[in-house]
Amino acid sequence: MEHKKLKEFPNDFLWGSASAAYQVEGAPFEDGKKASVWDNFVRIPGKTFKGTNGDVAVDHYHRYKEDVALMKELGLKSYRFSIAWTRILPDGRGEVNQAGLKFYEDLIDELIANEIEPIVTIYHWDLPQALEDLYGGWESREIIADFVNYAEVLFNAFKGKVKYWVSLNEQNIFTSQGWSLATHPPGKRNMKLFYQVNHIANLTNAAVINKFHELEMDGQIGPSFAYTPQYAKDSDPLNVLAAENAEELYSHFWMDVYLYGEYPIAAMAYLRENGLAPEFEAGDAELLKSAKPDFLGINYYQTATNAWNPVDGGVGVGSFNTSGKKGTTKESGIPGLHKKIQNPFIDRTNWDWEIDPEGLRIALRRITSRYRIPVMITENGLGEYDKVEDGKIHDDYRIKYLESHVKAIKEAMTDGAKVIGYHTWSYTDLLSWLNGYQKRYGFVYVDQDETMEGSLKRIPKDSYYWYQHLIETNAEEV
Repeated sequence: MEHKKLKEFPNDFLWGSASAAYQVEGAPFEDGKKASVWDNFVRIPGKTFKGTNGDVAVDHYHRYKEDVALMKELGLKSYRFSIAWTRILPDGRGEVNQAGLKFYEDLIDELIANEIEPIVTIYHWDLPQALEDLYGGWESREIIADFVNYAEVLFNAFKGKVKYWVSLNEQNIFTSQGWSLATHPPGKRNMKLFYQVNHIANLTNAAVINKFHELEMDGQIGPSFAYTPQYAKDSDPLNVLAAENAEELYSHFWMDVYLYGEYPIAAMAYLRENGLAPEFEAGDAELLKSAKPDFLGINYYQTATNAWNPVDGGVGVGSFNTSGKKGTTKESGIPGLHKKIQNPFIDRTNWDWEIDPEGLRIALRRITSRYRIPVMITENGLGEYDKVEDGKIHDDYRIKYLESHVKAIKEAMTDGAKVIGYHTWSYTDLLSWLNGYQKRYGFVYVDQDETMEGSLKRIPKDSYYWYQHLIETNAEEV
């Protein structure tokens, strides 16, 4: 669709930015906090870029007031951040750590005092190590009760202050990277276990959404999904089928459960045929059906293009680029389903992430047509090398990226999509899980290099002032 005039953003649109606890806070064992699985995983040689870790990160734990002051100056309407489970319940269960709870209470109060809407992510991957040791963490159904208990502590503590809650961040990423690709904790490669772990995470997500509504919380809750819309290489029916397979197994497989409470039919047929289907127990189907999210969070970074990949001689799982050397990603796929290939029509970042703003419009259109639910864009951003020149950071490439994606949202809204907020990844530079501190995303540069040395001084980039103007004008110039 080509429109004569684009719809304006509503006055209450949540122009925001985002972060995650492990990537910004530091202070991993301070004020009663104990280890998460990430605190330990990063210490395994070869797991992260140059062995970088989040022991200091950008020291947000001690500098949150400075960071919020910069948010206020920028004009942020909202700030999405995650809570570290191990600050609240150091062993994942048991007695509440009041010092940890107070940190987040102080952060939330500081945001509210500066007219910034706090958006809380309950889980952004930092599982308590104690629960991993006790029963295998996400591999056990015991986690459902522990997670709901943890969430209820947060609901009761921040009721009336926090209106928007994200239940699980990128469930598709932490399960696949943890149990399929072995690049995240616990570092396993077991496809049957991956699908079972994901099923337990689905049950947990449903249970926590139901608890939120049972408590009659004044606000909204929903999961945040990393959505990569799938394209076909061309109109060859086999390539179209490959793209359909990828969309079914990498997108519908999660979003259908969130919104319909059921796994997609073709995906489950494939999993049953290959002995990979998750095992249901009594009550599982009913629990999945019963949970109704109020919005769907979407983390959008890129699209993927697919070609047919035959069973005989097809391409398997390949390596992906964590070095920042453009063009080093190899083709990968699943024989009999699809293979991911390079799209010749769009550019890529130095980490080979495809830059495709039109893909965000397509994503919002697909979600609107299939699920008819409001969307909060919980992450969107550009990770790149940034350089300080005469005390300034000229990141025009980031401005171009973000502006094109904001325009895509405006077009999707004119198409009929309901979008309630846009959160860039990220507010400050931060620790990239696998790429260390060389890959920067923030509006605010942090003096912290890839060897974890630096003053941690905050310096607003050019994109900071661009976003400031965008918020002031409600993107009317886009």
